[in-house]
Amino acid sequence: MISIREKLSLTLVISEAEAAPRRLTELVELALDGGVTAVQLREKEAPGRKVYEEALALRTLCRSRHRLFIINDRLDIALATDADGLHLGQSDLPAEVAAGLLPAGKILGVSVGTVEQARAALAAGAHYLGVGALFPTGSKSDAIEISPAEIAKIVALGAPIVGIGGLTVNNAAQAWSFGLSGLAVISALTAATDPTEAARRLLAAAGA
Repeated sequence: MISIREKLSLTLVISEAEAAPRRLTELVELALDGGVTAVQLREKEAPGRKVYEEALALRTLCRSRHRLFIINDRLDIALATDADGLHLGQSDLPAEVAAGLLPAGKILGVSVGTVEQARAALAAGAHYLGVGALFPTGSKSDAIEISPAEIAKIVALGAPIVGIGGLTVNNAAQAWSFGLSGLAVISALTAATDPTEAARRLLAAAGA
């Protein structure tokens, strides 16, 4: 059986706006062709019905490829679309509340920036941790870069760790060297001329 670590080797975090000028499903399909193992839909501003419809389309696409489909923040959408999992930030619904509402077999991820937050998330029921920002990033205005020393402390906890923040094909090898289970990217794929090749290079960097 494929482990959760392998299923999270490369996550595309995506919204309709970030996929433009491509269609959302088109961008995701190109990324999946390159080896993306999980897709996380993160729509912070869109109306619930629109997010629901996008989620249904992406869930169908991901299942046809046997890849994980995760919803960011919106527990209601995750439940309504039978997504594979939910990812929460520090200002979202408390992880322990979500863990109590998610059906058995669903995956819960939590973004953390310190070892204290990591311990709390795991105690609350998180199955994996999103750690970052690894590098300076423009995707989140409030993102704070995490030190290599803090990353090492979080990795030492033994849970699957997915790094995010400022990742590119040029710094992916450095990111993998932190001992991460996987990478989560936005612009490294959405802004790429060839998202399929970019995904391949991000994964190949693990062995660089």
